[in-house]
Amino acid sequence: MIRTTITPQNQDLSIHIPEDYVGKQIEVLLYAVDELLQEEKTPLKKPSDFRGKLKLSDGQYTDFQNHLKDIRNEWNRDI
Repeated sequence: MIRTTITPQNQDLSIHIPEDYVGKQIEVLLYAVDELLQEEKTPLKKPSDFRGKLKLSDGQYTDFQNHLKDIRNEWNRDI
């Protein structure tokens, strides 16, 4: 595997393929390193960040809680 970082001086780029790579399927990636660093800065969400996001009516909430109880109880049954 060959990995390198360059700073191009114009829009054209030419690469030399090593002889042992000729005839093989290769992958070429092109991205700006600063763009990659910006993507990594997005904060991860915690489960508590989603509290209250469903906006359920009282009936929907009751149905949802009953469904959760039912599926949790399935784990406790004898097979």
